[in-house]
Amino acid sequence: MTKTKVLLSWSSGKDSAWALHKLQQDPAIEVVGLFTTLNQAFERVAMHGVRKQLLMQQAECVGLPLTTLDLPWPCTNEDYARIMTDFIASVVAQRIRHMAFGDLFLEDVRAYREKQLVGTGIEPLFPLWGSKTDELARQMMAAGLRARISSLDPKKLDASLGGHDFDPALLAALPQGVDPCGENGEFHTLAYDGPMFLRPLAMYVGETVERDGFIFTDLLPADSAA
Repeated sequence: MTKTKVLLSWSSGKDSAWALHKLQQDPAIEVVGLFTTLNQAFERVAMHGVRKQLLMQQAECVGLPLTTLDLPWPCTNEDYARIMTDFIASVVAQRIRHMAFGDLFLEDVRAYREKQLVGTGIEPLFPLWGSKTDELARQMMAAGLRARISSLDPKKLDASLGGHDFDPALLAALPQGVDPCGENGEFHTLAYDGPMFLRPLAMYVGETVERDGFIFTDLLPADSAA
C-alpha cells in the first residue's frame, strides 16, 4: 500500500504534537516532515516564544526533519503570503500533496489555511478538528504527553503559571472561561515528551518576562545550562 505523505505544521506545542500522534496512528499516512514559522529577528517560534535551538533539538527527539520559515519582524500579511507561497511550491515539487494542522475549533483560522492552499495541489488535513478540548486535554495527559507553558496572556491567566507543566493541576487552576487547551490564545506550550517522541527533550525553565503584553517563559536546552 502506498502511504499518503503528509507534512505537519509544527508550532512546538502540545496540539501539533498530538496531531502528529493521531497521524502516526493511521496506517495509510506517513508524516515525512515538520515545518515551523520563526520570528527572524528573535529566532523564536512566533507566539510560543520557543528558541530555535530548542525547536531543532525537539525535532530530533521526535525523529522528523524540520523546515524553518523565517518571517521578518514586523511581518506584513504580504510578506507572510509570499513566504508561504514559495514554501508551498517547494512542497509540491517534492510530490507531497497533503499538509496537516493542529487546529481544534477556530473556524477563521481553518478557513484561512484552506484559502491559502486552494489551487496549489495541496490538501489540508485537520486531524484534531472538532475535538472537545476538556476531553482532549485529559486524553493528552493520560497518554503521557508532557508540555510546559511557554507563553500566556496575562489578561486571561495569572502570570505565575508561566513555565507550568500542562497537567491536571494546571487544568484545576484555569479560571472559568479559559479553554483547557488554550485554543483562544490564552496560553501556548512546548511539548517535551510523549508517545510521539523517540526520547524526551532535555530542557530547563529560565526566566519569565513580559513583552508586548504577553508573558514569555524562556525554556532552555539542557546543554546550555552553566
